[in-house]
Amino acid sequence: MSCRRGRCRPGFTLVELCIVLALAGVLASIAWPSLQSQLQRSRRADAVTALMRVQLAQESHRALHGLYATQLGALVGASSPRSPEGLYDIELGGDGATRFEARAIARAGGLAAGDTACASLRLQVNDGLAAFAPSLRCWNR
Repeated sequence: MSCRRGRCRPGFTLVELCIVLALAGVLASIAWPSLQSQLQRSRRADAVTALMRVQLAQESHRALHGLYATQLGALVGASSPRSPEGLYDIELGGDGATRFEARAIARAGGLAAGDTACASLRLQVNDGLAAFAPSLRCWNR
């Protein structure tokens, strides 16, 4: 409320509005890195989901055929070369007999491409034992 010459008018002064906008800007600049970190974690969940589907499908394939598949197309329920949200490309490698490696690689130009520390997630399974790379942090654990 501003008062001039004995008259009071309701409202905010320009100075008060500038102070509120400055405080909002400071708070937003503090919160922005945390928001970006949470967005990266949620995008990584897309890769984790895809790789877990590959692992389940590989174990089913191994139970039926005695060895792991060497091609994604041979897997029931995980044959897509893309993650469910389309943020990652899925690749499969390994000898098929006792081990396999599944990789989720962030698609170039996609939302997950800016996650430089975890741009590629790898699931390595050797005789049924899984190893997660590059780190458990990238796997949201």
